[in-house]
Amino acid sequence: MSNIHNFGAGPAKLPSEVFDELEEELVNFNGTGISLMETSHRSATYIKLNAEIQDVVRRLLNVPQNYKILFLQGGGQGQFAGVPLNLMSRTGTADYVITGIWSVIAAREARKYGNVRFATPQQDSYVNIPDLSTWDLDPNASYVHICDNETIDGVEYDFIPNTNGVPLVADMCSNIMSKKFDITKFGAVYGCAQKNIGTAGVTMVIVREDLLNQAMPACPSVFDWTLTAKNNSILNTPPMQAIEVMGRVLKWIERNGKLEKMEELAVKKSSMIYDYIDQSNGFYYAPVEKRFRSKMNIPFRVGPPKGDVDLENQFIEDAEKQGLIQLRGHSLVGGIRVSVYNSVTVEDVEVLLRFMKEFFKQHAK
Repeated sequence: MSNIHNFGAGPAKLPSEVFDELEEELVNFNGTGISLMETSHRSATYIKLNAEIQDVVRRLLNVPQNYKILFLQGGGQGQFAGVPLNLMSRTGTADYVITGIWSVIAAREARKYGNVRFATPQQDSYVNIPDLSTWDLDPNASYVHICDNETIDGVEYDFIPNTNGVPLVADMCSNIMSKKFDITKFGAVYGCAQKNIGTAGVTMVIVREDLLNQAMPACPSVFDWTLTAKNNSILNTPPMQAIEVMGRVLKWIERNGKLEKMEELAVKKSSMIYDYIDQSNGFYYAPVEKRFRSKMNIPFRVGPPKGDVDLENQFIEDAEKQGLIQLRGHSLVGGIRVSVYNSVTVEDVEVLLRFMKEFFKQHAK
């Protein structure tokens, strides 16, 4: 519906062009006469599609040949286990940089498989990235794990940390394909599709080849990066429809200015919202320090001094009446959250801002 403006944190809005393409292909994929959902994952048709999507990923992120691109299931949380199951055996210990709720959950999961150290000082709230000088990194760690964008807390890295030769692993579930970055600075990155690159069901892992062949004996085959790489992500039946959607979205990104344009728009859209929040004299309050404000997920409170639950509920109710949906903050933190992923347009943001200004006029004292 054209009057709906979807700011959901995930599953998130998809480009309208992708829906048009999927509608055409749904019951007759690539001229085969059947749906991709009915097609064998061992067929030439799917094997070709699988290779094409990997090629798009390589082009967009400039991925060297010594990195493998894997398509797995289990979402980002699956990789909270997949990372230690594949990498922890190197030394039995890993460093986790805690910058928000998702990095806490990732560390908690990893503790099932080895010794996990918190590499950063404990924080009462997550409003920044602790200065690199305060990090306590173990040179013997199997890897250092970061969450590049905290979807719940709205904290995003503006730098790639130097881990002094220890492999850097990044959860990029909510900001992969929203900006250019140097993949060679990482040992592995992973991202679930239902934010910027598709729909739920597939998770992409990009891993340097020298980090393969180290999975724990107890690692389930479906989470084993080495087995997945050897089988070209067709170890078992993959979520082919979700992978097709991901491919469509990635090709849409490539046609529409690539990552340079996605980053430019991300800065523009997020700045429009943050600038108005900062001009609202505290009626709207964004807690994250300006340098580390996420360009993907914008959490804020409504009503002084730092949020009025009744007023926030009114905000959400009134917004939904105007087609502005999925604005409620995560249940763990409350408030409002605006997600401005690649598919969210500048026009969507403009409609939201008009609503925010009118709500301010009606309720600010």
